[in-house]
Amino acid sequence: MSLPRRQLLLDIHQDATRTLENFVPGANLELLSRLDGLSIPECRDAIYLWGSAGCGRSHLLQGAATRTASTRPVVQFPCDDTDAATALPQQSLLVVDDVQCLDDTAQANLFRRFNDSRRLGLSLLIAGTTPPGELALREDLRTRIGQCLVFEVKPLSDEEKADALGRFAHGRGMRLDEAVVSYLLRHGRRDLPSLMDNIEALDHASLEQKRPATLPLLKEILQLSTDSRKTP
Repeated sequence: MSLPRRQLLLDIHQDATRTLENFVPGANLELLSRLDGLSIPECRDAIYLWGSAGCGRSHLLQGAATRTASTRPVVQFPCDDTDAATALPQQSLLVVDDVQCLDDTAQANLFRRFNDSRRLGLSLLIAGTTPPGELALREDLRTRIGQCLVFEVKPLSDEEKADALGRFAHGRGMRLDEAVVSYLLRHGRRDLPSLMDNIEALDHASLEQKRPATLPLLKEILQLSTDSRKTP
């Protein structure tokens, strides 16, 4: 029986809700503690976190914003704040993802927000791809970011990823073959969200096809996904 192409492609690309609770910490426990503290309205921390693609930067920003929104205003920059003259609520958390992509106007506005932070009681949570000194930004903004609490989002080891996938599968009631995990860690995208997407797609396909969640079925799923990306 052939795999259900439309259903499978929906399964393999769906996004789970990103929270601080479902972020696998690895060596990032101190960072998670700092992000949790942003939910305190009196907190004045300015945090910059950086790391390579797939390390979980955006997950952490979304998780921190969700946690904080119940206790203080959260403003996404620049999407919610394109005008430097726009007044921010007192005690806001200002969240900036992919800071290295800001244009000249947005950089100038963000620098002004740094200047406003003490007067307004703001916290700032900023993420980028490199350490502050390597950001291709205007010098004054780069200096301000360098004065933040700086954390590198440290990637998980293969052992930590395998353990996380095992616990994820167990939570779904799956019996996960070690060969499946080993194959995923050797082939394709190795960031944890992508790995979990593949496990979830494998689970859906296994239930749909009434076949065990084994390596041959996983290979069919991955091949189907590859073929779909090649189709114009």
